[in-house]
Amino acid sequence: MAGSKNDLKDCLTRYRQIKISVIGRKSGQTISVPVWLVLEGKKLYLLPVQGSDTQWYKNVLHSIRIDARGTEAEFRATPITEAKAVKSVVERFREKYGAKDVKKYYSKFDVAVVIELD
Repeated sequence: MAGSKNDLKDCLTRYRQIKISVIGRKSGQTISVPVWLVLEGKKLYLLPVQGSDTQWYKNVLHSIRIDARGTEAEFRATPITEAKAVKSVVERFREKYGAKDVKKYYSKFDVAVVIELD
């Protein structure tokens, strides 16, 4: 069920995990994965668990579909590769999910993704 982008933003404020879908750059198939998120204003931040080695990150440059439990929308994602900006996103994730869990699940901190929700 698709909703408006405002509905999606409302859902994103309530959930700790969402599902994203990207189109495989080689297979052309839709790939869906659960991810953690940080929402600040109109910006949604995603942190690939294996940094630039994460498959969905390699495919995100085309488009990304966000599904917050049935409320969906498609966006353009912008990779963040500058070290200071990536570190800032990592800190946001540590604040939201706890440094211990971020350390447990994430293994490489060289990239992040930002999505403008408007």
